[in-house]
Amino acid sequence: MPKNKGKGGKNRRRGKNENEEKRELIFKEDGQEYAQVLRMLGNGRLEAQCIDGTKRLCHIRGKMRKKVWVNAGDIVLVGLRDYQDAKADVILKYMADEARSLKQYGELPEHIRVNDTDAMMEGEDNENAEYFDFDDLAEI
Repeated sequence: MPKNKGKGGKNRRRGKNENEEKRELIFKEDGQEYAQVLRMLGNGRLEAQCIDGTKRLCHIRGKMRKKVWVNAGDIVLVGLRDYQDAKADVILKYMADEARSLKQYGELPEHIRVNDTDAMMEGEDNENAEYFDFDDLAEI
């Protein structure tokens, strides 16, 4: 059995995620579009609703693949393809505060929900949620 020469395993090689500093807000250029992730498909792909009204199949670029985790509901910047309108490439994921800033600047429309997870966690006053008591079931 070989002797261990290194210090630690996979987690040590991965390093700490220390990119919490403020980064400059990046706006879209020509050939790019803002989109909201509808669902994750696996294998580095996702389905996104672009701001221009088109649903596109998007591919997460290799630089982001295992470093930036994209979830459903996130706001992303996608690069459009000249030769395939139904497909795009994810260039950048916006953090929640950056997405709120984009909304304030008028880059994102008003109907876009920036942080769905925060709204669901606060949701005591959510009238759409269906609650039931097990005591109610005993009466049936």
